[in-house]
Amino acid sequence: MSTQETRLRRATENDLATILRWRNHPEVRRVMFTDHEITEAEHLAWWSRVHDDPAYRLLLIEHRDTPCGVVTFSRMDVAAATWLWGFYLDPEGFADGLERLRAWNGMELASLAWARSELECVELRCEVFAFNTAVLQMHLRHRFIETGRYMRQRGSESLEVIQLSRKP
Repeated sequence: MSTQETRLRRATENDLATILRWRNHPEVRRVMFTDHEITEAEHLAWWSRVHDDPAYRLLLIEHRDTPCGVVTFSRMDVAAATWLWGFYLDPEGFADGLERLRAWNGMELASLAWARSELECVELRCEVFAFNTAVLQMHLRHRFIETGRYMRQRGSESLEVIQLSRKP
């Protein structure tokens, strides 16, 4: 699935080292629900659980033919065709902020199209820490609506999470 310069493709075993490197970057860990550094053994165990799971999709974002991030879809409700969506971009993958913004916007559009066409998704949900205002604003620009808030424990911190939803 693609939108102009940004496309999504299924992740393969060949992508695992890159995905782990991006996921363990301090900038990515800062905004994730689990912020510890993931070991290679933990990463491989995760991969063995998800790569053939029909309720999970792991996709790589390619912008201008260069891998630059990860998109995940997790099925929440089969009957309602509801999926939970998440993503992260390679913090060091862009020459400038404008190109990162283009890739991010393209990823949002490509993810919505993927959810609609590949997953036959009726409702797409996501969750964002309230402090992650850039991601929150991007989702709102793409017509996600806030559906709730809750507090989530991460280590010794209690952090507010904003829940969002939209029809793809």
